[in-house]
Amino acid sequence: MLDTTFLIDTERGEAAANLIDDDDDVAMAAITVAELLVGVELSKGKAKIVRQAFVDSALVDIPVISYDVEVARTHAALLAAVRKTGRPRGAHDLLIAATAKASRRKVVTADPDGFADLPGVEVLSHR
Repeated sequence: MLDTTFLIDTERGEAAANLIDDDDDVAMAAITVAELLVGVELSKGKAKIVRQAFVDSALVDIPVISYDVEVARTHAALLAAVRKTGRPRGAHDLLIAATAKASRRKVVTADPDGFADLPGVEVLSHR
């Protein structure tokens, strides 16, 4: 599951591509699409055109996993877990983690702390 930080670093040419093999089953969560599109909306001029092209390309090349009932169940379990531990997490990170766990994928991110200690969520840091 490609986290937004990984995709942004990819756009900038900074992502560690050696973490992903050609035969890996990569995907992104639907919330990641929203996060990328916010970057497009906040950009101006040439940067906006370049970012939109990157997002358009990513949407062609990378499957998007929707927030369905299975992801919702997993999300609820993760929300309960973080509330029990008292260590809050970002709402979007929890959605990405739930999508990864429900689809049996690892999260590839530049922010492993955002996903640390979430039960059943595997994380790969690309930095």
